[in-house]
Amino acid sequence: MLLAAVVSASLGTSCSAGDLRVAVQKTGTFAWELAVIRAHSLDKQANLSVQVFELASPEAGKIALRSGNADIVVTDWLWVSRERKLGAQLTFYPYSSALGAVMVPASSPIRTLADLKGRKLAVAGGPIDKNWLLLLAWLKQDGIDLKSDATIAYGAPPLLAAKMLGGEMDATVNYWNFCASLEAKGFRRVAGIEDLLPKLGAKGRTAMLGYVFDEKWANANQDKVARFIAMTRKAKEILATSDAEWEKIAPLTGAPDAATLRAYRDRYREGIPRRQVADEEADARVLYRVLAQIGGHELVGPAPELVSGTFYHAIPGG
Repeated sequence: MLLAAVVSASLGTSCSAGDLRVAVQKTGTFAWELAVIRAHSLDKQANLSVQVFELASPEAGKIALRSGNADIVVTDWLWVSRERKLGAQLTFYPYSSALGAVMVPASSPIRTLADLKGRKLAVAGGPIDKNWLLLLAWLKQDGIDLKSDATIAYGAPPLLAAKMLGGEMDATVNYWNFCASLEAKGFRRVAGIEDLLPKLGAKGRTAMLGYVFDEKWANANQDKVARFIAMTRKAKEILATSDAEWEKIAPLTGAPDAATLRAYRDRYREGIPRRQVADEEADARVLYRVLAQIGGHELVGPAPELVSGTFYHAIPGG
């Protein structure tokens, strides 16, 4: 059916018209929300039975969605827009604005992003990672091209975090949770990628990640989708206001100590979307152009502009 590395678990207790199949990265933050949903019976309150497929990677989630084995996954609007241009009628609803950051050791002489010139820089996710491309675009406005002005090592986020801890690199551009972990170990944030967005044309923190689902399915299940979003909003609000809840989900986060858990908590809370979908979409259009210009066809495929319909608007209060 799905992939070999799939574990299925149901949040609800019975099959009904409220059934939802959700593909979740086992170590991802969406799994934290689902644990809160289960603990507080938010699924039952929403009259939903949520079947969860735990996957090994975000790419596996995309495959599950496209093959019809999942109703909802979490991924970014870059992929949704690209898939729509290729004919797949997928759509996106904001999930998180948490982005990566540029991290350095506490004693590093690097104080500004311009100081990255001539340094050894560890970049998570590869040459078309959106955190990296946004940083490149920001610095290019000041005439700095890090691709030629710095020594770049691409790699997996945990590997690069380990290299930073081992003193092998001068700075890293990594995903937000790995940056939070480094922060808890005394590393310093030179800048969060979200801090760069205004200079690139965005008017606020922009949710790059979202709940993604098939548009035709959503149109046929508008009430179910609305109940799902309302349920996840409640879970986010619990995580936004209750420190005790973080103690309960601590094992899921993998945080090795209290300092790391606090860093995860604080950065997660900062990333909870608070804006109207129309505002999110407007900023996404601006940032999409920036990313398309610097990332090219390899990143966005045949869609130089954010494709119409990428954002889902049929949610009350959204």
